[in-house]
Amino acid sequence: MATHGPGRVRRIITTRRGGVSTGDFDSFNLGDHVGDAPAAVAANRARLARRLGVAASDVVWMDQVHGTRIARVTRPTGGAVPATDGLVTDRPGLALAVLSADCVPVLAADEEAGVIGAAHAGRKGAVGGIVPSLIGAMTSLGARPERISVLLGPAAAGRHYELPDDLADEVEAALPGSGTRTVDGTAGVDLRAGLARQLAGLGVVRVDTDPRCTIADDSLFSYRRQGRTGRQASVILRQL
Repeated sequence: MATHGPGRVRRIITTRRGGVSTGDFDSFNLGDHVGDAPAAVAANRARLARRLGVAASDVVWMDQVHGTRIARVTRPTGGAVPATDGLVTDRPGLALAVLSADCVPVLAADEEAGVIGAAHAGRKGAVGGIVPSLIGAMTSLGARPERISVLLGPAAAGRHYELPDDLADEVEAALPGSGTRTVDGTAGVDLRAGLARQLAGLGVVRVDTDPRCTIADDSLFSYRRQGRTGRQASVILRQL
């Protein structure tokens, strides 16, 4: 696990190492929807909570559907928030978690306002506007774009993320700056580049990008590389 940010807000990104899952999910799979043994996923999630220093119930998960819905959470949810790809809160002690295996995890915070947010930005969600929706939900709680800092976590990099020409053109039209070419010279998409430009247009200029590519880095889960596989988590937490 890697930790970003020394202040009251912590951003943690897991890898596939350090858990109890086996086979295709070896070993720190945190996704409960991919076919892994439920007991193994529960053990891995409990291990993550201990590392975060919170109760397992204080880690808020989402039933991600590649949409643009943002949910505000004010207390432990007792289960995954249904049909949601983004979370915001102004309550300390809640850890907002994004599952991914090629899509872009987005972790955002305005420390002065005490507001944090997390989003799952795959191709469909990014094109649909998940990130502007996240920033809008944060500002409704008192955050200000110029104070928000964002980490774009590990994801499929443009040099390996091949799409048919029509889909690549669709993404570029909705998210300028995302179009690229792969190492094979075919049409590709760099969602993180497009999202960084979009954030700048929203007034969010403090954007960091984890350079790791899930497709190329075998320490991370990648659906494009493996098919049947697990999910890593990117988590943001404002400490008490």
